[in-house]
Formats: sequence, structure tokens, C-alpha cells
Amino acid sequence: MGSVLRLAAVVAASLVALSFLFFAVDQTRAGSAAQVNTVDASKQKVSSDAAIDVPSPEPSVERVREARHTGIREGIDDADDVLLAPFTGLVDSRNVWVERMVPAVLALLLYGLGGMILANALPKPRHDHKDWREATG
Repeated sequence: MGSVLRLAAVVAASLVALSFLFFAVDQTRAGSAAQVNTVDASKQKVSSDAAIDVPSPEPSVERVREARHTGIREGIDDADDVLLAPFTGLVDSRNVWVERMVPAVLALLLYGLGGMILANALPKPRHDHKDWREATG
């Protein structure tokens, strides 16, 4: 049971970290200035790229994000949205870095560190190995 929990903790932490890495690469590519975006997916306009980078965006922004990202990237971002959902309401900031970093750090602490601590705290199965030199009887 501990090895399954350990694997789940590593996968969850890796997804959060990978999604944050993709976000950071996108932000550094775009520069510090917000770019005006006139992509019209589902007849709604997204005012800036920052709206796409918010974790767990609203459905109209999600459709724009799906159109921009590749399938693998969108899958990672969707998994990240689910993992960050408990933490997204804790931060209310205009800075997209704060909105992404605080939930990501909290998720890494809970899923990564907490999952590993819990996996290590679970009782380990006892293997009663006997040496071949011991007499059986």
C-alpha cells in the first residue's frame, strides 16, 4: 500500500511541477507585458494571456486554452487544474505568478511531501525470511 501511495505522490507532484514549468516558460516567452488577445473561441474574447494561465479557468477561457495548447500539454494542465482546485480560492491577486505559485507550492507540499510522509508512516509488510543455514523443524 505504501508503494502505491508513494507512486501517486510522485505522479501528482510531477504533474503540478510540470504544469508550473510550462506556465513559467510561457510567461518568460511572452515577457512581462500582458499581450492583448483577440482569439474568438465560443464567441467570447479573452482579454489577455494571463486569463489562460490562471489555474482552473472558467469554461470559455478553458476552450481558448485547449485551442492554443497541444493535447499532451492540455492533459497536463487539466490534471493540474484538478490537483490545484482545493487551493485556487485561497489566493486573490492580480498577479498571475502569485495565482499560480501559491496553489502550486501548497499542492507540492500536500501531495508530494505529505504523500511521501504518509507512505513512509504506513506499516510495512513483515517478511519472515529464514536463512538457509537454519535448521527447520
